[in-house]
Amino acid sequence: MGVGRFVYTPILPLMHAQAGLSAGAGANLATANYVGYLAGALAGTVAPQLVRSSAVLRGSLLALVASLAGMALTRSAVVWLLLRLGAGAFSAMIFVIAASSLLSHLREHPAHLPGWAFGGVGTGIALSGLLVLVLRTAGTWRSAWWASAALALLLTLVAWSLRPETAVGPTGPTAPAPERRSSGPRTHRWFNALFVSYTLEGIGYIIAGTFLVAAINQTLPGSIGSGAWVLVGLAAIPSSALWAGLGRRWSRPDLLLAALVVQAAGIALPALAGGVAAALISAVLFGATFIGVSTLALGTGAHLRFPRAVGLLTAGYSVGQILGPLAATPLLHHGYHRALLLAAAVVLAAALAAFLLRVGFPHTLPDTATDRPGVRPTAPGAGAAGRGSWPRAGA
Repeated sequence: MGVGRFVYTPILPLMHAQAGLSAGAGANLATANYVGYLAGALAGTVAPQLVRSSAVLRGSLLALVASLAGMALTRSAVVWLLLRLGAGAFSAMIFVIAASSLLSHLREHPAHLPGWAFGGVGTGIALSGLLVLVLRTAGTWRSAWWASAALALLLTLVAWSLRPETAVGPTGPTAPAPERRSSGPRTHRWFNALFVSYTLEGIGYIIAGTFLVAAINQTLPGSIGSGAWVLVGLAAIPSSALWAGLGRRWSRPDLLLAALVVQAAGIALPALAGGVAAALISAVLFGATFIGVSTLALGTGAHLRFPRAVGLLTAGYSVGQILGPLAATPLLHHGYHRALLLAAAVVLAAALAAFLLRVGFPHTLPDTATDRPGVRPTAPGAGAAGRGSWPRAGA
């Protein structure tokens, strides 16, 4: 999924230079991918049986590989748009199935273990960046797409035997926890701040995630941009586990604020201070935070127990990803640096909303499922003062 969804970022400069892709058309292709991702995520939510199907997982893996190969077979902007739309939908389905399986099978394990597994996204980003970096001197934009399809196919073979989450009866050993009574009226003020923060993060992060390499390539050799994307992936691999570990000592609202401020600084750095060092530091700061922010925001939503919190947060984030490239498009006529400054400003606005979230945050909430005598939490850290636990599987 990391390759299929994010390889477009390092290939984008090659398509600008060799395939005649304009900056506006490049933004449209990015938007199509995010629309597809939203559609795939909603499909997994509306039809949960899809999340438990090995056939759907394997079909999505093969379709994602085909969408990558198809990019090299045409120069039609319309076909490219449809292929990136499909790649987004298949990526979302793969992620939802994998995450549900992961959190289901590791429900009784420490929170850092699922965090390391989510580092697979970062590994895919790093591998795709390394692939394009190697091909820059001897390859073309077509060979980059072919190579990414081959890499995704190889990873598909490794992932082929992944077992999706299995539905069990209400008396089974992994039966869902009893439904908790909604505390929406009591937590809505904090959830509103969280929703605004996470939606703004979707806008800001995706602008940087789409145009960071192109922005670096404006003033530095192309190999620096691709190398920076490799660093983004390498920094993302441990980030989710590390942020989960920090959650044992500090509250999620505090960590969310810190992660957003660090991310905003990293995004702005290449636009404010040129040079190789700024580009590489930016890549590390961005990679170390964008998955961690999702982990922290979704965990905070689950802690607040607002009705359908995780679904609402994911929807806001996905809509933000769609709006991000559209908002940046008018600025691309002057290059990519202004787009990065816009992204940094939006992420700072997300940090401001996270600061408001901290004010009076209810770190401890009564847990109707665990307050009864003899009932134990179903996951490590369940009900633990807003720290260190993961959303339930299938969220």
